[in-house]
Amino acid sequence: MKEDQFRTLYKKAVDSMKPGEEMKKELIDKLEQQQERKRPRKTVYIAASIVLAAGIGLAAPNIWQQLNDQSTQGQIAQVTPGPNQPDNSGINSSGSIVIPKLELPDTKSGVMADMIALVVYKDNIYTQSATRINAADAAALRGDKLGRTTGGIDEWSGKDKYIELASNIGETDIYSVKGYDSDFLIMSYSEINGEVFAELYEHTNGITVNSGADLFGKLNLEGRITSAQWENFDSWNNGQQQYTPLADDEALNGFLKALQAAKPLAAEPLIAQGIYDSEDRKVLYLQLEDNARVELTLFGQGLVRYGQAPVFFEVESGAFQQLWDSMKP
Repeated sequence: MKEDQFRTLYKKAVDSMKPGEEMKKELIDKLEQQQERKRPRKTVYIAASIVLAAGIGLAAPNIWQQLNDQSTQGQIAQVTPGPNQPDNSGINSSGSIVIPKLELPDTKSGVMADMIALVVYKDNIYTQSATRINAADAAALRGDKLGRTTGGIDEWSGKDKYIELASNIGETDIYSVKGYDSDFLIMSYSEINGEVFAELYEHTNGITVNSGADLFGKLNLEGRITSAQWENFDSWNNGQQQYTPLADDEALNGFLKALQAAKPLAAEPLIAQGIYDSEDRKVLYLQLEDNARVELTLFGQGLVRYGQAPVFFEVESGAFQQLWDSMKP
Protein backbone atom coordinates (compact mmCIF):
# COMPACT_ATOMS: atom_id res chain seq x y z
CA MET A 1 0.00 0.00 0.00
CA LYS A 2 1.41 3.39 -0.99
CA GLU A 3 1.66 6.20 1.52
CA ASP A 4 -1.09 8.30 -0.14
CA GLN A 5 -3.42 5.28 -0.14
CA PHE A 6 -2.51 4.54 3.47
CA ARG A 7 -3.20 8.17 4.47
CA THR A 8 -6.61 8.11 2.75
CA LEU A 9 -7.61 4.83 4.40
CA TYR A 10 -6.33 5.97 7.78
CA LYS A 11 -8.25 9.27 7.71
CA LYS A 12 -11.39 7.51 6.47
CA ALA A 13 -11.23 5.06 9.39
CA VAL A 14 -10.67 7.89 11.85
CA ASP A 15 -13.51 10.00 10.46
CA SER A 16 -15.94 7.09 10.31
CA MET A 17 -15.34 6.04 13.90
CA LYS A 18 -15.96 9.61 15.01
CA PRO A 19 -13.50 10.05 17.87
CA GLY A 20 -13.30 13.43 19.56
CA GLU A 21 -11.92 16.24 17.42
CA GLU A 22 -8.87 16.62 19.66
CA MET A 23 -8.06 12.92 19.40
CA LYS A 24 -8.56 12.97 15.62
CA LYS A 25 -6.20 15.91 15.17
CA GLU A 26 -3.57 14.22 17.33
CA LEU A 27 -3.76 11.00 15.32
CA ILE A 28 -3.34 12.75 11.99
CA ASP A 29 -0.55 14.98 13.29
CA LYS A 30 1.39 11.94 14.53
CA LEU A 31 0.93 10.13 11.24
CA GLU A 32 2.24 13.15 9.34
CA GLN A 33 5.21 13.46 11.66
CA GLN A 34 6.11 9.82 11.05
CA GLN A 35 5.97 10.15 7.27
CA GLU A 36 8.25 13.18 7.38
CA ARG A 37 11.09 11.24 9.01
CA LYS A 38 14.14 10.95 6.79
CA ARG A 39 14.87 7.28 7.48
CA PRO A 40 12.45 5.02 5.61
CA ARG A 41 10.63 2.36 7.55
CA LYS A 42 7.89 -0.15 7.02
CA THR A 43 4.30 1.10 6.91
CA VAL A 44 2.11 -1.03 9.14
CA TYR A 45 -1.22 -2.24 7.72
CA ILE A 46 -3.89 -0.61 9.87
CA ALA A 47 -7.33 -1.20 8.29
CA ALA A 48 -9.91 -0.03 10.83
CA SER A 49 -7.48 -0.02 13.73
CA ILE A 50 -6.34 3.28 15.18
CA VAL A 51 -2.81 3.48 16.52
CA LEU A 52 -2.24 6.36 18.91
CA ALA A 53 1.47 6.52 18.28
CA ALA A 54 3.58 5.37 15.38
CA GLY A 55 6.39 2.86 15.63
CA ILE A 56 4.63 -0.45 16.06
CA GLY A 57 5.54 -3.74 14.49
CA LEU A 58 8.88 -5.48 14.41
CA ALA A 59 10.77 -2.20 14.15
CA ALA A 60 9.68 -1.31 17.69
CA PRO A 61 10.79 -4.22 19.87
CA ASN A 62 10.54 -2.34 23.17
CA ILE A 63 6.76 -1.87 23.18
CA TRP A 64 6.22 -4.69 25.69
CA GLN A 65 8.63 -3.07 28.12
CA GLN A 66 6.89 0.27 27.57
CA LEU A 67 3.45 -1.18 28.17
CA ASN A 68 4.14 -3.28 31.26
CA ASP A 69 3.45 -1.59 34.54
CA GLN A 70 6.66 -0.24 36.06
CA SER A 71 5.57 -0.73 39.65
CA THR A 72 4.76 -4.38 38.94
CA GLN A 73 8.21 -4.88 37.50
CA GLY A 74 9.69 -3.46 40.69
CA GLN A 75 7.75 -5.93 42.80
CA ILE A 76 8.88 -8.84 40.67
CA ALA A 77 12.50 -7.75 40.97
CA GLN A 78 12.30 -8.08 44.74
CA VAL A 79 11.01 -11.65 44.67
CA THR A 80 13.42 -14.58 44.94
CA PRO A 81 12.13 -17.28 42.59
CA GLY A 82 11.43 -20.70 43.99
CA PRO A 83 11.25 -23.98 42.08
CA ASN A 84 9.72 -23.48 38.62
CA GLN A 85 9.15 -19.79 39.35
CA PRO A 86 10.42 -17.08 37.00
CA ASP A 87 13.58 -15.15 37.80
CA ASN A 88 13.98 -11.47 36.98
CA SER A 89 14.38 -12.17 33.28
CA GLY A 90 11.05 -14.03 33.10
CA ILE A 91 12.73 -17.43 32.82
CA ASN A 92 11.80 -20.10 35.34
CA SER A 93 14.04 -22.94 36.46
CA SER A 94 12.59 -25.32 33.86
CA GLY A 95 13.66 -23.05 31.01
CA SER A 96 10.15 -21.78 30.26
CA ILE A 97 9.39 -18.12 29.57
CA VAL A 98 6.70 -16.53 31.71
CA ILE A 99 5.04 -13.65 29.87
CA PRO A 100 3.30 -11.50 32.49
CA LYS A 101 -0.21 -10.27 32.03
CA LEU A 102 -0.11 -7.02 30.12
CA GLU A 103 -1.01 -3.95 32.14
CA LEU A 104 -0.85 -0.36 31.03
CA PRO A 105 0.99 2.26 33.11
CA ASP A 106 -0.82 3.96 35.95
CA THR A 107 -0.92 7.67 35.14
CA LYS A 108 0.00 8.40 38.77
CA SER A 109 3.39 6.77 38.18
CA GLY A 110 4.30 9.46 35.69
CA VAL A 111 4.99 6.86 33.01
CA MET A 112 3.52 7.45 29.57
CA ALA A 113 3.46 4.73 26.93
CA ASP A 114 3.15 4.93 23.19
CA MET A 115 0.22 2.72 22.34
CA ILE A 116 -0.55 0.05 19.83
CA ALA A 117 -4.10 -0.85 18.86
CA LEU A 118 -5.75 -2.86 21.63
CA VAL A 119 -9.04 -4.27 22.89
CA VAL A 120 -9.96 -5.45 26.39
CA TYR A 121 -11.84 -8.76 26.33
CA LYS A 122 -12.53 -11.07 29.28
CA ASP A 123 -10.24 -8.95 31.46
CA ASN A 124 -7.32 -9.49 29.10
CA ILE A 125 -5.63 -7.10 26.71
CA TYR A 126 -5.58 -8.17 23.06
CA THR A 127 -3.13 -6.32 20.84
CA GLN A 128 -2.96 -5.93 17.08
CA SER A 129 -2.03 -9.29 15.59
CA ALA A 130 0.95 -10.19 13.44
CA THR A 131 -1.50 -12.32 11.46
CA ARG A 132 -3.27 -10.28 8.78
CA ILE A 133 -6.45 -10.64 6.81
CA ASN A 134 -7.71 -8.80 3.75
CA ALA A 135 -11.04 -7.03 3.99
CA ALA A 136 -12.47 -9.26 1.25
CA ASP A 137 -11.77 -12.38 3.31
CA ALA A 138 -12.91 -11.09 6.68
CA ALA A 139 -16.61 -11.98 6.42
CA ALA A 140 -15.81 -15.67 5.84
CA LEU A 141 -13.71 -15.72 9.01
CA ARG A 142 -16.23 -13.86 11.15
CA GLY A 143 -17.61 -16.03 13.92
CA ASP A 144 -19.96 -15.19 16.79
CA LYS A 145 -20.42 -11.60 17.82
CA LEU A 146 -18.75 -10.98 21.17
CA GLY A 147 -19.82 -7.39 21.71
CA ARG A 148 -19.04 -3.85 20.66
CA THR A 149 -16.04 -1.83 21.73
CA THR A 150 -16.05 1.54 23.33
CA GLY A 151 -13.32 4.05 22.64
CA GLY A 152 -11.69 6.32 25.15
CA ILE A 153 -8.41 4.58 25.97
CA ASP A 154 -5.37 6.69 25.23
CA GLU A 155 -1.86 7.14 26.60
CA TRP A 156 -3.25 9.11 29.53
CA SER A 157 -5.79 6.50 30.63
CA GLY A 158 -5.54 4.98 34.09
CA LYS A 159 -6.21 1.32 34.84
CA ASP A 160 -9.80 2.12 35.76
CA LYS A 161 -10.50 2.72 32.06
CA TYR A 162 -9.60 -0.84 31.11
CA ILE A 163 -13.06 -2.31 31.44
CA GLU A 164 -14.66 -4.98 29.28
CA LEU A 165 -14.47 -4.12 25.56
CA ALA A 166 -12.74 -0.82 26.18
CA SER A 167 -10.33 -0.03 23.35
CA ASN A 168 -8.39 2.62 21.50
CA ILE A 169 -9.88 1.73 18.10
CA GLY A 170 -13.19 3.57 18.45
CA GLU A 171 -16.59 1.88 18.36
CA THR A 172 -16.72 -1.32 16.32
CA ASP A 173 -18.13 -4.83 16.58
CA ILE A 174 -15.93 -7.64 17.91
CA TYR A 175 -16.26 -11.25 16.72
CA SER A 176 -14.65 -14.58 17.33
CA VAL A 177 -12.59 -15.94 14.44
CA LYS A 178 -13.63 -19.21 12.83
CA GLY A 179 -11.05 -21.92 13.35
CA TYR A 180 -9.28 -20.16 16.24
CA ASP A 181 -9.73 -20.05 20.01
CA SER A 182 -11.19 -16.71 21.12
CA ASP A 183 -8.90 -16.89 24.14
CA PHE A 184 -6.16 -16.22 21.59
CA LEU A 185 -7.65 -14.42 18.58
CA ILE A 186 -10.59 -12.06 18.01
CA MET A 187 -11.61 -9.78 15.15
CA SER A 188 -12.87 -6.22 14.83
CA TYR A 189 -15.27 -5.88 11.92
CA SER A 190 -17.33 -3.01 10.55
CA GLU A 191 -18.83 -1.96 7.25
CA ILE A 192 -18.83 1.73 6.41
CA ASN A 193 -20.51 2.90 3.21
CA GLY A 194 -20.17 -0.59 1.83
CA GLU A 195 -16.46 -0.85 2.64
CA VAL A 196 -15.22 -3.49 5.09
CA PHE A 197 -12.72 -2.68 7.84
CA ALA A 198 -11.40 -5.66 9.75
CA GLU A 199 -8.39 -6.44 11.95
CA LEU A 200 -7.24 -9.33 14.10
CA TYR A 201 -6.23 -8.96 17.77
CA GLU A 202 -4.35 -11.58 19.74
CA HIS A 203 -3.79 -12.38 23.39
CA THR A 204 -0.14 -13.34 23.89
CA ASN A 205 0.39 -12.23 27.49
CA GLY A 206 -0.28 -13.83 30.84
CA ILE A 207 0.99 -17.17 29.51
CA THR A 208 3.90 -19.55 30.05
CA VAL A 209 5.83 -20.61 26.97
CA ASN A 210 7.61 -23.96 27.21
CA SER A 211 8.24 -24.38 23.48
CA GLY A 212 7.22 -22.94 20.14
CA ALA A 213 4.05 -25.03 20.24
CA ASP A 214 2.66 -22.86 23.06
CA LEU A 215 2.50 -19.91 20.69
CA PHE A 216 2.65 -21.19 17.11
CA GLY A 217 0.28 -24.03 17.91
CA LYS A 218 -2.46 -21.43 18.40
CA LEU A 219 -2.06 -20.33 14.78
CA ASN A 220 -3.07 -23.80 13.51
CA LEU A 221 -0.35 -23.87 10.86
CA GLU A 222 -0.08 -27.63 10.35
CA GLY A 223 -1.61 -28.73 7.06
CA ARG A 224 -3.12 -25.31 6.37
CA ILE A 225 -0.34 -23.46 4.51
CA THR A 226 -1.18 -22.88 0.84
CA SER A 227 1.85 -20.77 -0.12
CA ALA A 228 4.89 -19.07 1.38
CA GLN A 229 6.86 -15.96 0.46
CA TRP A 230 9.82 -14.15 1.96
CA GLU A 231 11.21 -10.62 1.94
CA ASN A 232 14.73 -9.40 2.67
CA PHE A 233 15.43 -6.73 5.25
CA ASP A 234 16.09 -3.93 2.77
CA SER A 235 12.74 -4.45 1.05
CA TRP A 236 10.91 -4.76 4.37
CA ASN A 237 12.56 -1.71 5.90
CA ASN A 238 11.80 0.47 2.87
CA GLY A 239 8.25 -0.78 2.38
CA GLN A 240 9.06 -2.10 -1.10
CA GLN A 241 7.08 -5.33 -0.66
CA GLN A 242 9.43 -7.29 -2.90
CA TYR A 243 8.18 -10.77 -2.09
CA THR A 244 9.88 -13.91 -3.40
CA PRO A 245 8.01 -17.24 -3.53
CA LEU A 246 9.48 -19.96 -1.35
CA ALA A 247 9.66 -23.05 -3.51
CA ASP A 248 11.47 -25.49 -1.21
CA ASP A 249 8.58 -27.24 0.52
CA GLU A 250 10.94 -29.69 2.21
CA ALA A 251 12.90 -26.87 3.84
CA LEU A 252 9.71 -25.13 4.95
CA ASN A 253 8.12 -28.26 6.38
CA GLY A 254 11.28 -29.12 8.30
CA PHE A 255 11.46 -25.61 9.67
CA LEU A 256 7.82 -25.58 10.79
CA LYS A 257 8.23 -28.91 12.55
CA ALA A 258 11.33 -27.61 14.34
CA LEU A 259 9.51 -24.38 15.17
CA GLN A 260 6.98 -26.28 17.27
CA ALA A 261 9.81 -27.69 19.39
CA ALA A 262 11.86 -24.46 19.41
CA LYS A 263 13.37 -23.25 22.67
CA PRO A 264 11.93 -19.95 23.98
CA LEU A 265 14.32 -17.14 24.89
CA ALA A 266 13.42 -13.97 26.78
CA ALA A 267 13.37 -10.97 24.43
CA GLU A 268 14.74 -8.31 26.76
CA PRO A 269 18.36 -9.60 27.04
CA LEU A 270 18.58 -10.14 23.28
CA ILE A 271 17.25 -6.67 22.58
CA ALA A 272 19.70 -5.18 25.09
CA GLN A 273 22.52 -7.01 23.29
CA GLY A 274 21.52 -5.32 20.03
CA ILE A 275 19.77 -8.03 18.05
CA TYR A 276 17.81 -5.34 16.21
CA ASP A 277 20.97 -3.44 15.30
CA SER A 278 21.77 -6.06 12.67
CA GLU A 279 20.12 -6.16 9.26
CA ASP A 280 20.67 -9.92 9.08
CA ARG A 281 16.94 -10.58 9.00
CA LYS A 282 14.36 -12.03 6.64
CA VAL A 283 10.57 -11.96 6.90
CA LEU A 284 8.57 -15.09 6.13
CA TYR A 285 4.92 -14.83 5.10
CA LEU A 286 2.72 -17.93 5.37
CA GLN A 287 -0.58 -17.83 3.51
CA LEU A 288 -3.17 -20.11 5.12
CA GLU A 289 -6.14 -21.84 3.53
CA ASP A 290 -8.51 -19.40 5.26
CA ASN A 291 -6.53 -16.54 3.58
CA ALA A 292 -5.03 -15.31 6.84
CA ARG A 293 -1.33 -14.44 6.49
CA VAL A 294 1.11 -15.19 9.30
CA GLU A 295 4.27 -13.08 9.47
CA LEU A 296 7.45 -14.40 11.10
CA THR A 297 10.79 -12.60 11.40
CA LEU A 298 13.89 -14.75 11.07
CA PHE A 299 17.22 -13.60 12.48
CA GLY A 300 20.53 -14.86 11.10
CA GLN A 301 21.50 -16.14 14.55
CA GLY A 302 18.91 -18.91 14.15
CA LEU A 303 16.11 -17.13 16.01
CA VAL A 304 12.46 -16.46 15.15
CA ARG A 305 10.04 -13.89 16.52
CA TYR A 306 6.30 -13.53 16.05
CA GLY A 307 4.62 -10.18 16.62
CA GLN A 308 5.22 -8.29 19.85
CA ALA A 309 5.27 -11.18 22.31
CA PRO A 310 8.47 -10.66 24.38
CA VAL A 311 9.97 -13.99 23.38
CA PHE A 312 12.28 -15.28 20.66
CA PHE A 313 12.51 -18.91 19.59
CA GLU A 314 15.75 -20.79 18.97
CA VAL A 315 15.10 -23.27 16.17
CA GLU A 316 17.17 -26.42 15.64
CA SER A 317 20.15 -25.21 13.62
CA GLY A 318 19.91 -27.67 10.72
CA ALA A 319 16.24 -26.96 10.01
CA PHE A 320 16.71 -23.23 10.38
CA GLN A 321 19.77 -23.09 8.13
CA GLN A 322 18.14 -25.14 5.39
CA LEU A 323 15.24 -22.70 5.21
CA TRP A 324 17.52 -19.65 5.49
CA ASP A 325 19.71 -20.86 2.65
CA SER A 326 16.67 -21.47 0.46
CA MET A 327 15.74 -17.80 0.72
CA LYS A 328 17.74 -16.54 -2.21
CA PRO A 329 16.63 -14.14 -4.95
